[in-house]
Amino acid sequence: MLLNVKVFALACGAAWGLGLFIFTWWIIIFEGATKETTLIGKVYRGYSISPIGSFIGLIWAFIDGIIGGAVIALFYNFIITKVT
Repeated sequence: MLLNVKVFALACGAAWGLGLFIFTWWIIIFEGATKETTLIGKVYRGYSISPIGSFIGLIWAFIDGIIGGAVIALFYNFIITKVT
């Protein structure tokens, strides 16, 4: 069974984007907002543990998840077609 690349990519983008968004707000609620640069902030320009940073991270992670999900689905479909 082949994966639908668009649907899988969208699902990965939504999961990664919402996951980072929720994780950021979890830290804000329990630890407080900070403007310190994080490891993710070095990859996703503009991201920080702040309310604005959570939305910037949501956008970056959504785009990153779409690209990663598409690559994974295409690779999976390629392997499945070669094996069968």
